[in-house]
Amino acid sequence: MRNDHGSNTHLRPDDAIRRGKIVQVASSSSTANPNEGPDPELLDRYDNFYETTKSLLVLFQIMGVMPIERSGKGKTTFRWLSSTSIYAYCIFAAETIFVTMVFKERLYLILRPGKRFDEYIYGIIFLSILIPHFLLPVAAWTNGTEVAKFKNMWTRFQLKYYQVTGTPIIFHNLSLITYSLCVISWAVGIVIMLAQYYLQADMLLWHTFGYYHILAMLNCLCSLWFINCTAKGRVAVWMCNNLNKALESRNPAKILGAYRDLWVDLSHMMQQLGKAYSGMYSMYCLLILLTTIVASYGSVTEILDQGISFKEAGLFMIAFYCMTLLYIICNEGHHATRKMGPEFRERLLNVNLSAVDQKTREEVHMFLTAIDKNPPVMNLNGYANVNRKLISSTVTSIATYLVMLMQFRLTLMRNAQLAARRAIANVSVSSGNTTMS
Repeated sequence: MRNDHGSNTHLRPDDAIRRGKIVQVASSSSTANPNEGPDPELLDRYDNFYETTKSLLVLFQIMGVMPIERSGKGKTTFRWLSSTSIYAYCIFAAETIFVTMVFKERLYLILRPGKRFDEYIYGIIFLSILIPHFLLPVAAWTNGTEVAKFKNMWTRFQLKYYQVTGTPIIFHNLSLITYSLCVISWAVGIVIMLAQYYLQADMLLWHTFGYYHILAMLNCLCSLWFINCTAKGRVAVWMCNNLNKALESRNPAKILGAYRDLWVDLSHMMQQLGKAYSGMYSMYCLLILLTTIVASYGSVTEILDQGISFKEAGLFMIAFYCMTLLYIICNEGHHATRKMGPEFRERLLNVNLSAVDQKTREEVHMFLTAIDKNPPVMNLNGYANVNRKLISSTVTSIATYLVMLMQFRLTLMRNAQLAARRAIANVSVSSGNTTMS
């Protein structure tokens, strides 16, 4: 019978424990010092997550976004003077020269007098999109050690999962999804910039080349979050489905304790994901907030003043694109948290404690305590919790700032009208005095 992990047979929990003991014996015998950790050969053999997501890691290396590398079997490292890091410095320096040229050109366009309001809005938006490139070393590279730690946690977890359950983790179709997202990330960035090239008169074709890698980086970060949350959600569902089989085994307390240990590791991995990429995703959320506010304000005011045109369609496209990225990230974080927390808790609360022994009841209570004390929350290192509440709070902030900007705009218009009336009145008075004289 085929199970959820892709194996053709399903092992009973007792068989899983025995198989895990065999793996542990093989691991300890193959290493010279037990304190050195698991055998790298075993870590590499059961690291299916790395194999299925390798394309995205290589793409990040080529783009110079995150210069981590696979330094050995089952080990991911980050070094400031590695060949991958030196390549990232070189590609970043070359891109910085070109992006600076584009930034200066776009800034000169904004400073030109006599431009329409929507042209100023476009200029501000496309200047803000260039900023993440200059923040890349601070936001990404400084967290390289934490990213490598997160990758190694994934590697060790998969071997531990096999030792406990006797079934290797196999992410079906995740490799195809990763390859597709790599292509889509670049394709979407190119399409958006080419659309802006045709919608804006002052957007030159060579300007668009300064944005392709930045938009691709933003899309790849969204893809990275989606893949990690999807993988964690699948593992959580597999573990949750195996709880009943564990309770029906001959030694349910021992197996349930092993599953609790696995759950705690998976929860820590979720927290490490937010910590490792906190700089990038914090910048991500701020950029989305700023761009969406400016684009929405510009489109609304221009529609009120000039009516609907293709340029306003471009602003709507930018706002929709930003909110789509935010929705994907928050929604995937919400689903991963729900599968790890409430669904697990509900499954444990539905256990018939009267049908199990005292040790098993204690393990169930300890499992529930572990869930309460280690909540599986996708958190950006304390900056924000990534869930659906972040979407609602962002939309609320956008609406608030739009109202404030519209009120400010109305105030300026009223002041301008009053100044014009006063000027007309002064002219009338002065002309009347001239006639009398």
